[in-house]
Amino acid sequence: MRLIAFIAAALVASSPVAAQEWQEYAYPDHAFTVVFPAKPQVETTTYPVADNRTVPARVYSARENNATFTVTVAEIGDTGLDEKAVIDSTIKRLSAGGAVKVNMPHRIYRVYGRQVSIERPDGSRSMAALFDYNKRLYLIEGRIAANGTQTDVIRFQQSLVFTDGGSNRSDEAIRALREACRGLAGVRNGGGNPAQPAGPDDPRCQVVAPE
Repeated sequence: MRLIAFIAAALVASSPVAAQEWQEYAYPDHAFTVVFPAKPQVETTTYPVADNRTVPARVYSARENNATFTVTVAEIGDTGLDEKAVIDSTIKRLSAGGAVKVNMPHRIYRVYGRQVSIERPDGSRSMAALFDYNKRLYLIEGRIAANGTQTDVIRFQQSLVFTDGGSNRSDEAIRALREACRGLAGVRNGGGNPAQPAGPDDPRCQVVAPE
């Protein structure tokens, strides 16, 4: 799921300028790492969720040229909302006034969520991934102006890593999802392990594996 984006990011990372500017930042209190092109600003704020409620949130953000890079961590544990409600309301908010071009399952190891691509009338574009994990909404979004390039946005969105080794799916749910995804039957990833779909609507699940 992340292979193509990582290849694009690697091409950027190979340049001397990129190597000097981009840096990984670790946030153990929220159990994640991510790369930014500059030292991010950190803001404590609130974030709107379903039913017009707001919850406490932390926002990490940086700007570079014509792009904005943001990670939002919102505390949703007391809302009583299920994962679908959280994810759907967040995508609706992100895409307000724009058009969703991609909406597909995404995962970072054993943490499952969605990734979306959004185009807006002014020509700006966003690539985002969002996860309901450990009673928090994690939203990573790279947004570029109409004249910006998409490579850095891909690199940023694909750099998020959860560092606590946990999952928001049970072993049984992961196994059932893998068994139901015929397109990945018998397929191995780069590490030689069975390829795992990111969700039941993962486009790869619709491709029948070769005999």
